[in-house]
Amino acid sequence: MIAQRKDDHVRLAAEQQQQHGGHNEFDLVSFVHHALAGLDRTEVSSAVAFADLTWPVPLYINAMTGGSERTGRINRDLGIAARETGVPIASGSMSAYFKDPDCAGTFSVLREENPDGFVLANVNANASVEQARRAVDLLRADALQIHVNTVQETVMPEGDRSFAAWVPRIEKIAAGAGVPVIVKEVGFGLSRESVRLLAELGVRAADLGGRGGTDFARIENGRRELGDYAYLTGWGQSTAACLLDAQDAPIPVLASGGVRNPLDVARALALGASGVGASGTFLRTLLDEGVTALVARLTTWLDQLAAIQTVLGARTPADLTRCDLLIRGGLRDFCADRGIDTRPFARRSNLRGVRPEMTGNSR
Repeated sequence: MIAQRKDDHVRLAAEQQQQHGGHNEFDLVSFVHHALAGLDRTEVSSAVAFADLTWPVPLYINAMTGGSERTGRINRDLGIAARETGVPIASGSMSAYFKDPDCAGTFSVLREENPDGFVLANVNANASVEQARRAVDLLRADALQIHVNTVQETVMPEGDRSFAAWVPRIEKIAAGAGVPVIVKEVGFGLSRESVRLLAELGVRAADLGGRGGTDFARIENGRRELGDYAYLTGWGQSTAACLLDAQDAPIPVLASGGVRNPLDVARALALGASGVGASGTFLRTLLDEGVTALVARLTTWLDQLAAIQTVLGARTPADLTRCDLLIRGGLRDFCADRGIDTRPFARRSNLRGVRPEMTGNSR
């Protein structure tokens, strides 16, 4: 039954990716163009550092799958793509492995194909410390994701219905996993209050996992005989909204959910993300065109992100937080309701001052 559910998730997620209208709240964020801000491409770096971790690039392949023969093949190809591009990668939920150790290979293939890359294991918030360590050991993982997904579990026919233990369990795992712990929402978003609580629990970073990409309420409703939870489609906050809500967060934040292209990656980084994850777009490429096409797409994304940095004058991904942004429409309304002043985002480049070589007074 678990293997069938994992295969269903892949099928329904891929179908959803095909049906996306193409718009989400990242489209309400735009850069102010400064015609003389550009750099030489050779000055641009892609490396990022957060929570005592260093990645060669700010993009990562986020949690997808594992637990069945088919998803094992998918993870093999994802591992190859991560190895060929240097992109960090997270496994899908490893709950299936705890219930059936025979499916371990469908997860460990990520590390087998990517022996030197950055790999994150993934468990749910019901996991014990012992299970978390087993997951880390199986993948020789550099970090651990704990995914939180109350809405998905509620709609899932066989899902959990008890969530009160999640906070103390997250705290125990964060203390005992032996690697940095990142808590990830699966597509409904983390509020600023949730991020602050995670910091208090000892979590090292938060993957905001907002609305805009794969909708797991819709996926699980598609597995229900009556489809009687359709009204929960679209629940939660968008990734862009979560990033704005998490300004001055006490721990680093990562962004995932609805990331469609390199411009969305740049927007997320400019809104304060330390790294940006995507899954649905990469899954669709892999299923439709194969691993070679996925390697090409990842390479293109990284190259085009560096090109955007060059135009914006951002030597590093972190420098994008100094670029001027315009926040519009419903996203601006969200900010107003949450007490976030969006006007300073449009004037951030003033904080850098004028470059000496542009004043005529350089020595």
